Amino acid sequence: MHRPHGLASLAERHLGRKGLSFEDLCGKGAAQIGFDQVDLARATQYSCEDSDMTLHVHHHLWTLLAQDEKLRRIYELEIASSEALFRIERNGVLIDGPTLAQQSQELGERIVGIEAQAHELAGQSFNLSSPKQISEIFFGQLGLPVVKKTATGAPSTDDEVLQKLAEDYPLPAKILEYRGLAKLKGTYTDKLAQLALPETGRVHTHYAQAVAVTGRLSSNDPNLQNIPIRTAEGRRVREAFVAPAGCSIASADYSQIELRIMAHLSDDAALLKAFHDGLDVHRATAAEIFGLDTASVSAEQRRYAKVINFGLIYGMSAYGLAKALGIDNTAAKNYITRYFERYPGVKRYMDNTRALAKTQGFVETVFGRRLYLPEINSPNGPRRAGAERAAINAPMQGTAADLIKMSMVKVQQVIDAQGLSTRMIMQVHDELVFEVPDKELDWVRHDVPRLMAGVAELKVPLLAEVGVGPNWEQAH
Repeated sequence: MHRPHGLASLAERHLGRKGLSFEDLCGKGAAQIGFDQVDLARATQYSCEDSDMTLHVHHHLWTLLAQDEKLRRIYELEIASSEALFRIERNGVLIDGPTLAQQSQELGERIVGIEAQAHELAGQSFNLSSPKQISEIFFGQLGLPVVKKTATGAPSTDDEVLQKLAEDYPLPAKILEYRGLAKLKGTYTDKLAQLALPETGRVHTHYAQAVAVTGRLSSNDPNLQNIPIRTAEGRRVREAFVAPAGCSIASADYSQIELRIMAHLSDDAALLKAFHDGLDVHRATAAEIFGLDTASVSAEQRRYAKVINFGLIYGMSAYGLAKALGIDNTAAKNYITRYFERYPGVKRYMDNTRALAKTQGFVETVFGRRLYLPEINSPNGPRRAGAERAAINAPMQGTAADLIKMSMVKVQQVIDAQGLSTRMIMQVHDELVFEVPDKELDWVRHDVPRLMAGVAELKVPLLAEVGVGPNWEQAH
């Protein structure tokens, strides 16, 4: 079970102390008053309690951190990251409002067209945003199979159900398409320009460091990390993230970072060799699995290997792999067996990591960040299985998060030391995005990849790549 880590929760858990809460002072809901209306004596007590508890929680936790050199280094990285993030948040990113407005209009027209097609398929008009009406049409009128039920026992119409039904029926596919475009329009093309500061045209997101258990940053108001990139419409949104005159957008990201971390953690000889030799690792994996030389690997075989490589990192089962590749379970099981025969170090790492997680209740990144897994010994099968998958993936995702934070800190230090005008404007998972004056483009192209590759030494070389363009989409 996830435990909150706000000040009140930490003070009660570690110090056994409780103080006045904001709700104690201001009330809740519609009756809540502003802090400026609170009685001065109680406002003073609340403020002093908060300050005092903050200091005492710090003393308590710092004592624990100081005893573990790896955790202390992670703490120091987070403090340095917070200073870099402050700069990124203040810089913001320039948004092209007219481009978004045009995209919104086009999406609106497509949504209207999809609604008409869905009504025709259903034989009647209905609200495509109403689960109740969708359920009545699917199961009451069209007699579609019930895939799963909600907690109340009603047939579910969530995205997972629609994806399953869309394999055989056109109407669920249309509703999925409608939901995707409506979300894109409502969340991004309609909203982003409204969130920009009128005087600058720039959007300033907020990055939270203590939300994702893997150490990844989360972005909100607006969320810049969830813009869908698997669809052409989603990628187009990034065209509206632009550079001002005399500047370009540069995107720097790590190449195949989680697979490189897997090679480091697993110490698998074949995987290490593939990266050291600079091979296309998906092609090399396909050659191993299909028993071919790399030159004979087809595009389809490489695609299979890519799905297997990334799927196993996320703990994908034979069933999941079969679904992802559109093959039967037996074939998928055979691919996984062959993969582990060719990469025994990966299998050994996965088995050892699961066992260690069950014993100690957490796993660690390469740099010592602890990732707790409270459900790892749960009697509930699905929860336990989820924790076991997380035990495999969390060290890789967490190590990648550590590395991008190290890069963020290092690159900002060099920008400051050299007095450059390049500005870091976004961090999106394994990617840093910059606004670069044209006269500094050579520096970004040559020095940023070198700095990112040099922040840590793993058993395989780190590789970072930079793309440049007038907007974020074209920088990829």
